[in-house]
Amino acid sequence: MSINKQEKTGLLLGLIGVICFSFTLPATRIATEYLGTTFVGLGRTVIASILVAIILMVRKERIPTLLQFKSLLIVSLGTVLAFPLITSWAMKTLPVSHGAVELALLPLATAGFAIIRANEAPSLTFWISSLIGSLSVIIYAMHLGFGQLHYADLALLAAVIILGLSYAEGGKLSKELGSWQVIAWAIIIGAPFFIIPVALDISTEMTQVPLKAWLSFAYLAVVSQFLAYVAWYSGMAMGGILKISQIQYLQPFLMIVFAALFLNESITFFTIVTAVVVVIAVIVGKNTGVTKKSSASIKQSR
Repeated sequence: MSINKQEKTGLLLGLIGVICFSFTLPATRIATEYLGTTFVGLGRTVIASILVAIILMVRKERIPTLLQFKSLLIVSLGTVLAFPLITSWAMKTLPVSHGAVELALLPLATAGFAIIRANEAPSLTFWISSLIGSLSVIIYAMHLGFGQLHYADLALLAAVIILGLSYAEGGKLSKELGSWQVIAWAIIIGAPFFIIPVALDISTEMTQVPLKAWLSFAYLAVVSQFLAYVAWYSGMAMGGILKISQIQYLQPFLMIVFAALFLNESITFFTIVTAVVVVIAVIVGKNTGVTKKSSASIKQSR
């Protein structure tokens, strides 16, 4: 079926967000090697909060309501605390391609929580395309020998579940609070709790850290932690949570490309074939129908 101009803009913004997110794991791998898990995982939010606070004050944005604040806590838990900290720890031991494959399950997690939190009902075609995309990345993981789960794997899977909830909640909230305002207030909420741990982790050895690590950290703080979410939540608000979440299937393969470019990790022919299958699943999924649950069906499901 055809899509309108607003949905097209939503898809474009969602794609921009995914491209920005795709460099997050490679940048995290580079930064944590020199700066450590705590400084990278939490410090990025502290830096981002300075930028966000200035923007909020200049624009004189209104304070969120109590109900919105509760939703922002969910967003902050995933996007500001859990995901940055867990991935910073996991990337100390896992190759980026490994983490990228596991993060490919994020669209299903987002879609599942979207049904609960945003009251959206996906069509059968959507679920078929989602399952095809998920099975493709799982087969890809098994082909690369990632079948055995380690603590870092389990941590990443937990991060996927928590982030999926945050994405769905943020996408829903962005329709009433504003897209970039959602992540901005989530950062403001989380940052005060991170200042002391980050300050305690600062050492004189950081003066010897190479420029590439600081540039990677700056990218994480400004782009991954804020600007990418602006594009992402804007896309979900305009195009629908379930439909835009399909674009995330491209993210693991973009991560692998960036890992090859910046970390010299190899790209196999099987990676390319799998990417083609996933892209087809995304195209089918984004054009499928998504409807709102009726109040009667909601009451019946309770």
